[in-house]
Amino acid sequence: MEDLPDAALAEIIKKFTRTSDLSSLSLVSKQLYTIDAEQRSTIRVGRSLWPAKEALLTLCSRFSNLRKVEINYHGWTRGDGNQIDNQGLLTLSTRCPLLTDLILSFCYYIDDSGLAYITDCKKLVFLRLNSAKEITSSGLLAVAVGCKNLSGLHLISCNKISGNSEWLKYLGSDGSLEELVVKNCEGISHYDLLLFGPGWMKLQRFVFEVSNLYNIFRLQDPSFVANNQYRYDFCCEGLKDLSLRGIATVEEIGLRSLLGKCKSLQILCLHFVLGLTDSDMITLSQNCSNLKSISLQLEPVLGEGPQGRVFRMPLTDESLKALALGCRMLQVVELTMHTFDTAYPEIGFSQEGLVTLFQSCPIRNLVLCGANTFDDQGMKAFSSSQFLETLELMDCQRITDAGMCLLANSPSLVNLTLRECRGFTDDGVSEVVRARKLDSLIVEGCRVSWKAVKGAAKSVRYDRNCPGYGRLNRWIMTSTLD
Repeated sequence: MEDLPDAALAEIIKKFTRTSDLSSLSLVSKQLYTIDAEQRSTIRVGRSLWPAKEALLTLCSRFSNLRKVEINYHGWTRGDGNQIDNQGLLTLSTRCPLLTDLILSFCYYIDDSGLAYITDCKKLVFLRLNSAKEITSSGLLAVAVGCKNLSGLHLISCNKISGNSEWLKYLGSDGSLEELVVKNCEGISHYDLLLFGPGWMKLQRFVFEVSNLYNIFRLQDPSFVANNQYRYDFCCEGLKDLSLRGIATVEEIGLRSLLGKCKSLQILCLHFVLGLTDSDMITLSQNCSNLKSISLQLEPVLGEGPQGRVFRMPLTDESLKALALGCRMLQVVELTMHTFDTAYPEIGFSQEGLVTLFQSCPIRNLVLCGANTFDDQGMKAFSSSQFLETLELMDCQRITDAGMCLLANSPSLVNLTLRECRGFTDDGVSEVVRARKLDSLIVEGCRVSWKAVKGAAKSVRYDRNCPGYGRLNRWIMTSTLD
């Protein structure tokens, strides 16, 4: 090793991806120690960094070419010692001139003063703040003004960001942001985000999630005028990835208006969007012919029927027909219907509608949950698909052993997940695993034994029960901090 030139050793070190391996390797010789220090561009620190201030200074001094730094204090308690504070961010800004990516998670000692130091990182392109409880709109405005190269911003559970939206207007007017993610920030409404203005033109990925169902009904669109048809005046034709969760647009339009503007859209997630209608999906299909992935998670809403007020799904076969006609490039589809109670009727997608969509698009990955109308005839359509590689069925109770056996003839199926489907038994599943060379098989909460799935695929996961799933698994409970 001592005879190898530094360039060759550097190439060897690049092959190591785990931090523990790199640390062990650097102890072998001074030469490797030096080369590792020069090559290391990423570090991840947190509770084990103690004393925090001195240890961070040591790391920054040793690794002078750091480009990505993640500081994560998830699970921290006061017994773990002090966290990195604003002075730690000052150390990063002065000692890491090449810093491009910064992730701060559960950093409770950092506030707007610390973010002000970050503005000296002129090469910063990505900033993620997760559960940064002391950060406010003022700190974000400082970042927006000082970090001219910022192209990605993630805000997760930062609840002091409220009121003043100047940071958002500034980022929008600058127009450099390509990725904006806002999750579970109580002080930021989806109407505030409409103030992003010209910034929508360059944005390629946008995620907005609300965790508190009860707050969204109190929000009002400031530009809404009753009995007056209007449109939001902004362009987002470059947007490729859009995810909305938990927003309510009943009378107002709000962020739902994006569906008619994203002509480059390829990935779409609409989870529990209150006010979503077939008209929205028809508009989407007419404007987004490049759509490759769609995830719809729906909850029944109260409406009027022939027999009075009933619960029904917000979308029907009209939406599926529109997607089948206008989005012929769909490869990934998730359709989840949460009903929470067996007494709620399944009024929404019919089996014919599901089959029409499936046969019209080259779907490779399909997730179907809560489809009470789907039975063995639908499985027949799935089994004949030349494209289907990954199939997940959850809470589809009308599929029997006969339907499962049909999957044995599916030409491309390699990944199969079955959750809380109690209409089939070992006989149906065994037929599939004997005929298919599966890469992965997951069976949870079904009337299937371990004997039927043991050794059935390269990777097998089995649980007689199905913890974490089921009709009571409401979207509020499943909302994550990313």
